[in-house]
Amino acid sequence: MRAHQVLTFLLLFVITSVASENASTSRGCGLDLLPQYVSLCDLDAIWGIVVEAVAGAGALITLLLMLILLVRLPFIKEKEKKSPVGLHFLFLLGTLGLFGLTFAFIIQEDETICSVRRFLWGVLFALCFSCLLSQAWRVRRLVRHGTGPAGWQLVGLALCLMLVQVIIAVEWLVLTVLRDTRPACAYEPMDFVMALIYDMVLLVVTLGLALFTLCGKFKRWKLNGAFLLITAFLSVLIWVAWTTMYLFGNITLQQGDAWNDPTLAITLAASGWIFVVFHAIPEIHCTLLPALQENTPNYFDTSQPRMRETAFEEDVQLPRAYMENKAFSMDEHNAGKVGTARLVPGQS
Repeated sequence: MRAHQVLTFLLLFVITSVASENASTSRGCGLDLLPQYVSLCDLDAIWGIVVEAVAGAGALITLLLMLILLVRLPFIKEKEKKSPVGLHFLFLLGTLGLFGLTFAFIIQEDETICSVRRFLWGVLFALCFSCLLSQAWRVRRLVRHGTGPAGWQLVGLALCLMLVQVIIAVEWLVLTVLRDTRPACAYEPMDFVMALIYDMVLLVVTLGLALFTLCGKFKRWKLNGAFLLITAFLSVLIWVAWTTMYLFGNITLQQGDAWNDPTLAITLAASGWIFVVFHAIPEIHCTLLPALQENTPNYFDTSQPRMRETAFEEDVQLPRAYMENKAFSMDEHNAGKVGTARLVPGQS
């Protein structure tokens, strides 16, 4: 009897403990998952799973593009296409960082996560916008003069522009966390946006310079400028949307801080996909295209008058050959008349 009571007590204890664990575990997550990472699998907070899937797919596509560019690098012979390869790698690295940072806004925040968010957000966007600005400068030179800057100049310009945002982010963290001894997560949305003013300046300058890439005599590079303009324009729209929602929309909808992390995570994933679809893929496709052969006419390049010169030479040579053939036939005709005259009798 005592053994039966002990067994019943143990069974009730196990059932109670399992029920308590299930009650504290979100639907869709395992029992051994830390509460900090619940949003990655919580079916009740579906936004985290969707954004996680979108960011993961974008990261895989970005890695694939980097691999393709690395494998095809020895086969790129044209100088104007090989010089920006380093800039393309730098841009893809920044885009990959945006997709990775998306997960930092899905999981629950702590002091380390908040510090990573505050530092990397502006730095990664500054890296991407600096690469776009360097690309706009390159395409502008190509459209006007047919030759672009060297590869080290493009990479150096992008890194120098990004370094400014690195200094701003470090200074913001030092002044608010170390000097004022405030928690890293204790910051206002307005402070977060104000620390990103330099990123906004880079984006606006890129958009303005991209407009001038459509004006020039070397038309073969204008398609690159068009995709660059679309990328910058869509990025401006995204930044206007997320800053408005982050500063005013969540408060107006009476959501408070509940929608801050979803807003920032969606912004990172959407920006990364815009960079991949409208800039990285077209640029890599243009880079991997074989160079035009010397005897292949390029109807979009007005700087090559070879077709007109060839046609003019053929037009000049045709009458000359015709006159030579006509003169030769007249000589034969005259020689035949002379021979006939010598055969006529009675003439000396």
